[in-house]
Amino acid sequence: MTTMTFSRDAADVAKPARTHGDDKAMLRAAANLTRELNVPSAAFYWTDMMGSAFVGYGALALAIASPTLAGTLIGVVIAVLALYRAGSFIHEITHIKAGSLPGFKLAWNVLVGVPLLVPSFMYEGIHPMHHAKIRYGTVEDPEYLPLALMKPWTLPVFLVASMLAPVALLFRFAVLTPLSMLSPKLRALVVGRFSGLQINPLFRRKPPEGDFARAWGWMEGAASLWAIALIVLAATGTVPFRAFAIFLGIASGVMLLNQVRTLVAHLWENDGEPMSVTEQYLDTINVPPPGIWAELWAPVGLRYHALHHLLPGIPYHALAVAHRRLVAEMGEDSAYHASNRRGLFPLIGKLAVASWRGQAAAR
Repeated sequence: MTTMTFSRDAADVAKPARTHGDDKAMLRAAANLTRELNVPSAAFYWTDMMGSAFVGYGALALAIASPTLAGTLIGVVIAVLALYRAGSFIHEITHIKAGSLPGFKLAWNVLVGVPLLVPSFMYEGIHPMHHAKIRYGTVEDPEYLPLALMKPWTLPVFLVASMLAPVALLFRFAVLTPLSMLSPKLRALVVGRFSGLQINPLFRRKPPEGDFARAWGWMEGAASLWAIALIVLAATGTVPFRAFAIFLGIASGVMLLNQVRTLVAHLWENDGEPMSVTEQYLDTINVPPPGIWAELWAPVGLRYHALHHLLPGIPYHALAVAHRRLVAEMGEDSAYHASNRRGLFPLIGKLAVASWRGQAAAR
């Protein structure tokens, strides 16, 4: 999930050299070693998603009800981590084949998507474009910006702005949704610009069609009613301001944590030209074990983001198995090992250094 947009100034972007073709041995091994791993486990999905949601809302209740600052802070931290994990299933929903997990998408939207104002239509139809081989890293990719090649101030703004996302989403659903029903021009703007978790400011979403349009309609309607109810309840004092502020703070924490994860999901070094499959893989990051912290900031398989780009059909709970098989199979010269990194802070440092060096070179 991503929520920030920036201008893409060609003057800010230096062109990196193309140095990699496709590692055909890696691509063959990835396909051959994982054929039986593509079936999602209903037990994994339902237990993980619902457990994360219930822990998150329980911690939210603790944060609101606690009479002490320590209790409130403990509740907030647990709620952010648990609801972030629950929210991350929006990524899985975009990859689950229709009918493979009956009822899961509806349950996720009722428990997580609508309450947090990120219903799944905001990712469905958007995220698959990021995986399209001819679109990744180009102007047609809604989830890509060459952050390593842009001005250094872009990075902190990218993070800080994410914390305002809950307020922006409240406005989008409580105000823009009902108003856009009265104005075709505003509706086109809302659908094209404010209906996707995208970071590419040049991307415009097309209106939904068919069954997806009907699903979009009920999700947006539910999110709009919830957003209006929240504002009315807070404005009338029915919900105490402290409770409303804690809810928004937790939602901001979820968005910030996701934005941090987004910041290190790729190297962000592409200049907009099409890339080979291996080049796309090398621009993407795995943070495999033994480190344990990645499971907190990159949950639900997101720590294997590069592997996911190689094999987007593998469910999150099978990615660790696929990774171990490929590590054992691939020789030291395989491109597969190049995307495996050690942790969060080295990746952030690498991105910051690349941004500063790019600007120095441009001067």
